[in-house]
Amino acid sequence: MGSPAIDIDAWLAGPLGGILAGQERAIVAAALECAFGLYCVQVGCWGDCDTFLAHARTRRAALVAGRPAPGVALISEPAALALQSDSVDVMLLPHTLEFAPEPHEVLREAARVLTGDGELVVLGFEPLGAWALRHAFTRGGCPPGLPRTIPAARLADWLKLVGFEVGAPSRYLYAPPLAGRIAARARGFLERAGIRVWPRFSGAYLLHARKRMHSMTPVRLRRRMRTAVIGGLAEPAARRVS
Repeated sequence: MGSPAIDIDAWLAGPLGGILAGQERAIVAAALECAFGLYCVQVGCWGDCDTFLAHARTRRAALVAGRPAPGVALISEPAALALQSDSVDVMLLPHTLEFAPEPHEVLREAARVLTGDGELVVLGFEPLGAWALRHAFTRGGCPPGLPRTIPAARLADWLKLVGFEVGAPSRYLYAPPLAGRIAARARGFLERAGIRVWPRFSGAYLLHARKRMHSMTPVRLRRRMRTAVIGGLAEPAARRVS
């Protein structure tokens, strides 16, 4: 059997993982539409490196992870990021907290690294959703190796404790975790119906939070200080010029 990381990569490339990745790509793209600044950092691997970072509207974007992987710009543990304080404008945590041994420490690091008014985007599985139930009764898990799920309400409380303003969750994955032609035809209807009829029982959610602390560093000086947060940060794919 391969390592958990390899199992996750293979699962995300499969039928159910592809369904999840497609919905998450769309919902993250919408969340990043008005998230601007110099640097966007994704902490934790989840699918291809450009699955989310290709939609970043910042001038530069990079993937930080605790293991080597294609596209990783910096190897650093999420609970002890090798990044300057007050240096990142937008941070993505795609299911990172659910796999982290110390999720509270990851949130504290996010609060330290983000600038004043910096934005945090977190993806998580809802414990009462159909996907979490399938995970509980699937050998090896669905996705494989997922150690925990965190309710959106609890995560919002954690975020407030470390200094974030938290918006209402954007929920998705109302259709059951089933692949096949019949499931594909019913998926669109079930997603639309779930948002209207049982909005609290989604399979997953996105939380968009903003750091409350305002930096007192003058704008011109701060830009000068932040010129080398990570060497060689890649620009978003949509903004690369050949």
